[in-house]
Amino acid sequence: MVSSEQRRRQLAREKYERQMERRATAAAARRRRNTILGASLAVVVLAGGGALVGSGAFSSDKDDKKDVSAASTPQSAPTQPTEPAMPTRKPVEGCTDPAPGAPNGKQWKAEPAMSVDQAASYTMALDSNCGKVTIALDAAKAPHTVNSFNFLAGEHFFDHTKCHRLTTDGIFVLQCGDPTASATVPGGTGGPGYQFKDENLSGATYPAGTVAMANSGPDTNGSQFFLVYKDTKLPPSYIPFGKITGGLDVVQKIAAAGTLEGAPDGHPMADVTFNSVTVSKG
Repeated sequence: MVSSEQRRRQLAREKYERQMERRATAAAARRRRNTILGASLAVVVLAGGGALVGSGAFSSDKDDKKDVSAASTPQSAPTQPTEPAMPTRKPVEGCTDPAPGAPNGKQWKAEPAMSVDQAASYTMALDSNCGKVTIALDAAKAPHTVNSFNFLAGEHFFDHTKCHRLTTDGIFVLQCGDPTASATVPGGTGGPGYQFKDENLSGATYPAGTVAMANSGPDTNGSQFFLVYKDTKLPPSYIPFGKITGGLDVVQKIAAAGTLEGAPDGHPMADVTFNSVTVSKG
């Protein structure tokens, strides 16, 4: 026979076991809810491009309430920064559409071997969509520079390249020779893949008509050069290697049209592009 006291203890034990089972079930349900909530917030973070920081799966009930509120609050979509509109390019008298084509993008690891005759005369012709410019090259004083231009022109490296920079205050130059430059994206970093050392810098000056190398420091000459259309004071740091003998008025006309941005330093308003560049001896 089971005494009343034994029966009472059995009922109490069964009641305790039922309570513990309910608590375990509730805890398991809470863990599942938290896991699902954590996963949902992770989706919100990914969808929002990292705009939110969701809690992990092991959050407390208090944190869960905060996270539910954050997840249920509408979030504004991330926006991309608005790029300033490019100014409208205006027609420039004497300039036509460039010939179809693009720079060939050739690159070389080293300066070409010397092939020019330092005692001979060389002429470079810049045939652009705004007119032709002819330049007498000085092979005697700047042999490496003239040799490089002779080589690059022969490889059609400059064909379809643009003059990417015009300065109209203090410095009066039109800069060209960057194969990576476009009509709207600033150039200034492109070159042939090699660089050569400075030369002909002693006492260098830059009167109107001078053609000189652009660079990023000593001995960093590549393919970029500038045409001086008005007397300009510069330190003797840029190799003068030629003189404009025809078409200075073409460069001055381009300069008179100003820059696309309206600033004293920017893209030329004229979309100056070389249809071809050639170097001839004699």
